[in-house]
Amino acid sequence: MRLLIARPMTESVEVRARAEFDVEIRDNTLPLAQGEMLRALSEFDIVVPTLGDLFSAQVFAEIPAPRCKLLANFGVGFNHIDVDAARAAGVAVSNTPGAVTDATADIAMTLLLTTARRAGEGERLVRADAWQGWHPTQMLGHHVTGKRVGIVGMGRIGQAIARRCHFGFGMQVAYQSRSPKDVDFPAEYIPELNELAAAVDFLILAVPGGAETRHLINAKVLEAMNPSAILINIARGEVVDETALIAALQAHQIAGAGLDVYEFEPAVPQALRDMDNVTLLPHLGTATEEVRTDMGHMALDNVAAFVAGRPLPNPV
Repeated sequence: MRLLIARPMTESVEVRARAEFDVEIRDNTLPLAQGEMLRALSEFDIVVPTLGDLFSAQVFAEIPAPRCKLLANFGVGFNHIDVDAARAAGVAVSNTPGAVTDATADIAMTLLLTTARRAGEGERLVRADAWQGWHPTQMLGHHVTGKRVGIVGMGRIGQAIARRCHFGFGMQVAYQSRSPKDVDFPAEYIPELNELAAAVDFLILAVPGGAETRHLINAKVLEAMNPSAILINIARGEVVDETALIAALQAHQIAGAGLDVYEFEPAVPQALRDMDNVTLLPHLGTATEEVRTDMGHMALDNVAAFVAGRPLPNPV
């Protein structure tokens, strides 16, 4: 069976892939183009795609009987794959849950602290050689310890963020999800998103991407937030209506935002880049050597199971 890996991987993952499979590893770090996706479906038995590789219904319509029978997605999120269209074409889909949880939660806390304490702005000040020395009212930010945090989405990642907030910073945790969760820390379930937004100092997004959550954070939710509140997004860019977010920031409806993902990434609006009260990261959620290696091996575990005719460890 022929395997295509859509992006370069860490060394140990590439070594294993070459040792165990008939593999082609693409050396381009950009998403697959339309023609490359059509080739992937028609010339390979298994493909390991990742974020940005848009295997849409249109792509599957052009290859109605693909040779490919498995998309072993590298990543827990799979909203770039039309799973229904894949299944209709006889293509299974798997992902890599679990491996990303702690690293993504760590990035959420990085964004929360960096934005609240104006660390990015301060670092730019020092690098510009514009710092004139300490004084009592210099760059006053927002205290984090003991504040109230709202988590939107209380799955693996949401719970990992909440634990860090509660146990690490003594924060009061509230959350919104489809149903109440049985968790090992104090947390208030608030089923209405607008009510949660109005009740917290920090609103952190940890929901999957896809049609159900597109623009979940819209103008009404942003209007419900307190003027001193900060929005953190480590979910998917399209979860936030970026135009509404820019308007809310410019009107001082909220105090700031920390973003690791963007609605049309890698494009980031100039308006966001111009704001000192916005922390911008280049989708670093899982960007550690250990985590990306674990993700790669998890994807290959799904490939190995498929080749051997065993059930997929992580079917979508």
